[in-house]
Amino acid sequence: MFKTAKTLALGLFAATCTIGPVHAQSADWIKVVTRTIAARQTYPKAAQARGEEGTAKVKIYVSASGAVERAELISPSGSTSLDREALALPSRTGSVPPPPGGATTVTVPITWKLL
Repeated sequence: MFKTAKTLALGLFAATCTIGPVHAQSADWIKVVTRTIAARQTYPKAAQARGEEGTAKVKIYVSASGAVERAELISPSGSTSLDREALALPSRTGSVPPPPGGATTVTVPITWKLL
């Protein structure tokens, strides 16, 4: 059964920060990064039409200036379309606030769910 665009929910839930070379990042910074990325999240039309849902975990490499350097898929969602979107999302965001402890990585779960 197909769901309409009005019945979808996008969610970016609690993120975990991988400890950088010297410093762990603050919970407040991680929340800001999570919200910044969530603001750019979309539901791929093909995945939506097929009724695909899932959560992908993406590790995001952030420079000391806040630039998103790259992203890698840590845990797939089960959908190729959703995984592609999860990897594209950080690059589309471009930058986040500079991490207080310098360059770091943050692992973010990105969830797509049809309601």
